[in-house]
Amino acid sequence: MALAPYRAVLSVPGVLRLLLFGVLARVPQTAAGIVLSLHVVGPLGRGWAAAGLVGTASTVGMAIGSPWRGRAVDTQGLRRALVPSVVASALVWGTAPFVGYRLLLALAIVGGVLSLPIFTVMRQSLAVMVPAGSRRSAMALDSVGVELSFMAGPALGVLLATQLSTSAAILSVGGCIVVSGLALIAFDPPTRSADGVAAEVAAEEQAAAVGLVPAAVPVPARGRLTSPAMLAVLGATAAATVVLAGTDVSVVAHLRADSALALTGLIFAAWGIGSIVGGLVYGTLHRPVSPLLLLLGLGVLSIPVGLAPSPWLLALTMLPAAALCAPVITSTSEAIVRLVPEAVRGEAMGWHGSALQVGSAVGAPLAGVAIDAHGAWAGFAAVGAAGVVLALAGLGILRLRRSRAAALVPA
Repeated sequence: MALAPYRAVLSVPGVLRLLLFGVLARVPQTAAGIVLSLHVVGPLGRGWAAAGLVGTASTVGMAIGSPWRGRAVDTQGLRRALVPSVVASALVWGTAPFVGYRLLLALAIVGGVLSLPIFTVMRQSLAVMVPAGSRRSAMALDSVGVELSFMAGPALGVLLATQLSTSAAILSVGGCIVVSGLALIAFDPPTRSADGVAAEVAAEEQAAAVGLVPAAVPVPARGRLTSPAMLAVLGATAAATVVLAGTDVSVVAHLRADSALALTGLIFAAWGIGSIVGGLVYGTLHRPVSPLLLLLGLGVLSIPVGLAPSPWLLALTMLPAAALCAPVITSTSEAIVRLVPEAVRGEAMGWHGSALQVGSAVGAPLAGVAIDAHGAWAGFAAVGAAGVVLALAGLGILRLRRSRAAALVPA
């Protein structure tokens, strides 16, 4: 694997610091879900279904708030946009250990709506800081950082909750999120390039000059958010997380059926390592790959995973699908950067975050229904098939639109 593209990215001033900060800042956010779940089933005395409802409430809040927070970054600047998130995080996480279940549900929604937009800001800043030719490698490194955060966060959350208390774990997670927000305000990575607006105006003028767009009817920047290509990317993003979230549930069900739940950490570590390797390889490619094609591969490779007869073979059969996990998310981020101008890129990345949350909310229940009906293998098959169907539908729609557009082009 060629390392030159990554050397070029890391040689850009400020990028290495931003990537390392992103890994650390995401750790408490990735620990939040398991910590709240343990608090609900522990001190609050509720079941796992009630714990899952808290996670769903937070997910719904994030799906609603992510585009709004991204638009605030576009219109108000990063520092002003982060202040409500920091204040809300302090209030929500500082209160959560001391309230009952119903109020905790409300806090989960509020905290989700005003959550710290670290995922959005990271990709938005990298798109500005890194030259266009190196963006794929930069996005791949960021995806690797996400995997590292997800490998560390839940484990640290469980450690704090079991060795201290769930209340201490919640306060620790909240404190780290607030510190991350304050550090991001102090860091203030760029979200708009100095010549970005001028470059976009020049590009529009050049396109109009050669007849690609009507000079008298400019396309508004926010109009790009609802273009067919943008909707296809968001659909691929949501579908990919349907597969990934459903795979998480299916792995646990498979290991439980084999009486091997003690190996859960090792299996997920193998999944994370496979994703990291795949992401690093994807970042060295010279040409982008369609997110829909990567989604198609992810779905196809996920379907047979549940047929593995043992936990160790499960880990091996997961690796090909795992290797497409980071690439498909990287490709969707990269596509949004290409499709949307800087003026609305924060909002676009916010919609990307919403698509991730919606997919996660759908994937787990879809796998659960299949598992209850037919067994653990069916969870993998159901979410994998969903990914295949949605990928083929997206590819078919885009191909049809290209055919119609080609027919309209004058000779």
